[in-house]
Amino acid sequence: QVRLVESGGGSVEAGGSLTLFCEVSRSVYTRACLAWFRQKDGGEREGVAMVDGFRQSTYADSVQGRFTISKDHSGSTLSLQMNGLRPEDGATYYCAARVTPSGTCAGEYLRSFDYNYWGQGTQVTVSS
Repeated sequence: QVRLVESGGGSVEAGGSLTLFCEVSRSVYTRACLAWFRQKDGGEREGVAMVDGFRQSTYADSVQGRFTISKDHSGSTLSLQMNGLRPEDGATYYCAARVTPSGTCAGEYLRSFDYNYWGQGTQVTVSS
């Protein structure tokens, strides 16, 4: 079974920084597309950032220049470094994996239905 476990959520003041982590099953870490989504109460789940199997990254316009998605060199952890946080960034953040039977995932995917595995989420609150 593919496992995705988020951590690192918390409360931060506007303008501050926070880094989220997602432990990803090693069986899919290298070739899968991996992404961060966020969902606010009563809202849709929106794509924030993703990285494909060739380590090319894509960002939502709302976080471009402020957030950085990365994969570590150990081969198990997906990170989301968030700088210059704004109150509207507050949400539950989920990591997700787009896994296919073979091949390396390549492209720009920021739609929830493009992903077939999900973590349970971690809460981020940004105060003003």
